[in-house]
Amino acid sequence: MDAPNLTEKATVLVVDDTPDNLSLMSGLLKDRYKIKVANNGEKALRIARGEPAPDLILLDIMMPGLSGYDVCLALKGDPATRDIPIIFLTAMTATEDETKGLAMGAADFITKPVNPPVVLARVATQLQVKAAADFLRDQNAYLEAEVARRTCELAAIQDVAILAMASLAETRDNDTGNHIRRTQFYVRALAERLRDHPRFRLFLAGNTIDLLFKSAPLHDIGKVGIPDRILLKPGRFSADEFETMKAHTTLGRDAILHAERKLGMDVDFLRLAKEIAYCHQEKWNGSGYPEGIAGDAIPISARLMAVADVYDALISRRVYKEGMSHEAAAEIIRDGRGSHFDPDIVDAFVELQDEFRAIAARFND
Repeated sequence: MDAPNLTEKATVLVVDDTPDNLSLMSGLLKDRYKIKVANNGEKALRIARGEPAPDLILLDIMMPGLSGYDVCLALKGDPATRDIPIIFLTAMTATEDETKGLAMGAADFITKPVNPPVVLARVATQLQVKAAADFLRDQNAYLEAEVARRTCELAAIQDVAILAMASLAETRDNDTGNHIRRTQFYVRALAERLRDHPRFRLFLAGNTIDLLFKSAPLHDIGKVGIPDRILLKPGRFSADEFETMKAHTTLGRDAILHAERKLGMDVDFLRLAKEIAYCHQEKWNGSGYPEGIAGDAIPISARLMAVADVYDALISRRVYKEGMSHEAAAEIIRDGRGSHFDPDIVDAFVELQDEFRAIAARFND
């Protein structure tokens, strides 16, 4: 970023109700600066708030109508003008007058009659300070904008990478189509409904819902390790085939764990992605896999995904079945309350049925 340009003429606004004083100050400053004048406080405020704003204001205190103190307070109270330095230029010489002005935010205090070299020196000093402050402020704004841009860019790259990885698994099974998108939105809808629930409030605090949304597509990433003869089989699995199919949970968890180790750091959404990939086939009553854990021992992230995943599997066509109606799928979810699924999550699903139906329609295969 370029350094502040101190060679370009700065604009100085001189405010005084006495014409002779305006002429005197204009004559003193005009060879070095662009000069604007105002003979009362109201006009001074209009000029200061206009475009371009002055770089410095020389402000008389004793004026009819708005006093210099009034003008100073108005300017310092306005975000658009609060950074313009103000030098009080006045015949008031009492210490309390100077103290009052500086307390209001004035940068300096010059008494009349003025000493021209002193005025020029103090004006130059305040303009240099302002130019440096403007440069730092612009640089900070630029850096903040650049950080925001790069953060957004990294988040977009991260999202694309996640969806690309998830799609690797989905392309193995052409019937699943938009399954990963639908389940993302199902999980988010459930989480938002449960955000204030006593059992889930702590877990869903902060940015967890956004992280769940980001993590959800990786729930079946382990399917890339399942042979086609099993993954695409149109009929029922044999016992051995089912054992192989169940391994997709461990394969998914281990693949994400490997990626995390390569990064060399813990990443919040990958923690959730590991939970979801490994535990989304667990059941509330302990009859699921791979660990056979039950109840609250199952991570909340995986419990949310279980409802989302089963609902979508029921309404979607697969190589071995046709998709069923929303009503039939919803009844199966309700019947699984307290056995397959966390009861409170099923209750949230029941309340959100119209939203689930809308999500399914929006991302229809």
